Amino acid sequence: FLKSTPKTQPTMTTIAAEERNFLFSSESVNEGHPDKLADQVSDAVLDACLKADPYSKVACETATKDNMVMVFGEITTAGKIDYEAIVRAQVREIGFDSFVDDLSSVTSKGLSCDSCEVL
Repeated sequence: FLKSTPKTQPTMTTIAAEERNFLFSSESVNEGHPDKLADQVSDAVLDACLKADPYSKVACETATKDNMVMVFGEITTAGKIDYEAIVRAQVREIGFDSFVDDLSSVTSKGLSCDSCEVL
C-alpha cells in the first residue's frame, strides 16, 4: 500500500520502487526424496486421465512410505483408468524394484514396484 499525506502524493517513481520489493520463496528437494516419486506418480495419473479423456479434471496427490504408495484427491474422467497399473509402472520406471523389511539390508531400495501396496 502506498502511503500519502495531504502534503505529498505518491509519484510513479515511488510506486515503481515499492513494487520491486517482494519476497521470493521456493522449495527444492534432492534426488531420491519421496516428493520426487510422488510428483512423478501424480503426473503419470494426470497424463493417463487426459489421454483417455481430454476433458478430465484431476486434482491428484501422492504419498509414499514403507513400500506403500497412496494416490488420492479428486478425479473426474470419462476414461477407464487402471490406477494401480499406472502407479506400479511409474515406480518401476523410476527404478524402485526392491524392498526388504530389514533395516540392515543394503540391497533394499525401500519400495518395490512388484510388492508395494497401492491405495
